Amino acid sequence: MPRSRSSKSTWLREHQSDPYVRRAQAEGYRSRAVYKLMEMDQRDGLIQNGMTVLDIGAAPGSWAQWVQQRIGRSGRLVAVDLLPIEPIENVQFLHGDIRDARLLEALDELLDGRHTDLVISDIAPNISGMALVDQARGAELLRTVLNVCERVLRREGALLVKLFEGEQAAALRRDCEMRFQRCVIRKPKASRARSRESYLLARGYQHRAGGP
Repeated sequence: MPRSRSSKSTWLREHQSDPYVRRAQAEGYRSRAVYKLMEMDQRDGLIQNGMTVLDIGAAPGSWAQWVQQRIGRSGRLVAVDLLPIEPIENVQFLHGDIRDARLLEALDELLDGRHTDLVISDIAPNISGMALVDQARGAELLRTVLNVCERVLRREGALLVKLFEGEQAAALRRDCEMRFQRCVIRKPKASRARSRESYLLARGYQHRAGGP
């Protein structure tokens, strides 16, 4: 549902006065979202030097910026999005839909038999303004991310994915608990108070049949 003129004006004022927006601009990050990942990483020790990481829904690239700093030159980061992303040094980009078989084949080629240590996703559906529709779209995206984990994530690997509150959130968490040893919910300070978003952090991936 398109924003009204007044709601756009309110959003713009909030955006311009947002301390995380100003901080991102000052520190050279592409969006305020980086501070959500930064807080969770620093709290949970999520990203380590030398890791192989997949970032799903990476545009505009602020999460990729942080991950690349953390994994260093010995690590590897592949970022995927439907939207184009300005290059980041030592980050490999795939432009397309993560549900597309051709993109998944291209991802397999880039990884060249190497499984990822971590999958991250700040992906969100296009918001319609209808809660049930938006929750269903968000659930579909999360299930897509879980399917990708089955393809690329190593045993004992980790997942960090955006989750929206609603009727399907509990079911989605149960899906993750069937695949991972430990699942917790995080709500970083940089998430706006009125936002229904939270993040599901799942560790100890166990679902890879016959995998490494």
